[in-house]
Amino acid sequence: MADEARDFSTFQHQYMDIRSGDIHNTSKVIEGKFLDLLEQAETNLNKKQWAIGPVLPTKLDHISNRNDICLEWLNKQPPRSVVFISFGTTISFSDREIKEVAMGLEQSKQRFIWVLRDADRGDIFKGEARKVELPEGFKERVKDVGLVVREWTPQPEILAHSSTGGFMSHCGWNSCIESITMGVPIAAWPMHSDQPINGFFLTEILKIGLLVREWEKREELVSASTIENVVRKLMASEEGDLIRKRAEELGEAVRRSTERGELRIELDSFITRYHKIDLIFKYFCYFSLQETASDVVFVYVHMTFMYPHPNHLRTIISHSHKVLSILL
Repeated sequence: MADEARDFSTFQHQYMDIRSGDIHNTSKVIEGKFLDLLEQAETNLNKKQWAIGPVLPTKLDHISNRNDICLEWLNKQPPRSVVFISFGTTISFSDREIKEVAMGLEQSKQRFIWVLRDADRGDIFKGEARKVELPEGFKERVKDVGLVVREWTPQPEILAHSSTGGFMSHCGWNSCIESITMGVPIAAWPMHSDQPINGFFLTEILKIGLLVREWEKREELVSASTIENVVRKLMASEEGDLIRKRAEELGEAVRRSTERGELRIELDSFITRYHKIDLIFKYFCYFSLQETASDVVFVYVHMTFMYPHPNHLRTIISHSHKVLSILL
């Protein structure tokens, strides 16, 4: 775990005793045995664990951005041939790092979509956004195999596309759960917070990915040759094929569990337990945001509701893409 995540978790540990249970944006198919261990450890405290994931911003069978440039480009590519590269909204690379990534992708000779943008700023009115520069001539040299995008992209839909065969990611849990659900293996490149643990979970526990860089070497520059080797291994090797097969099997199992209504059963179990309790429902107030069962962090947000109706609860939770461990 990164230092900032550990410090934040330690600071919030005082609230563990007042919570009544945890809601996780995960599936029992993915982390069932770990959720069971958490529940067993707190049996005497009557604290329940609910897995109501995957919570995704789009339906699994719904393509809402049919005219998106990425989806149009993917439609022209062979099945499982494209690696999607995206590092979320909080990661910025230096010019040297961008050069190494670009050279590695070019040398790998694999098809790719690369979302190249600076991290979102806290204040959009302070100065102009940084213009990230690529090596001279790069886009021309890779125009037949690669697409560089500088704007927002429909990530879940890209991952769900039949031409996508790999995902190079920072391993934020939202990206992880989307990739797992869509059955896409990950080239894990964690940067901070919970991401190192997520990367370990994907590569060492689920075995559906490869590490780009060991966390212990996080201060070192990741070279073009490293990028090239990881992309080749993931997309064009027997080892990569085995990893992709495991990822696809896990994704299929997660989707089947969703189709069987297991998410709804978990959600209804939570609602049945709590909606009649005569308490102020502290929604987003001292709730624990548990992105994985093995990595607990907390956030404090000011917002309360009085005596929520069960249907309101369902609406609130089902429309929250970052879920939740609610404290009552």
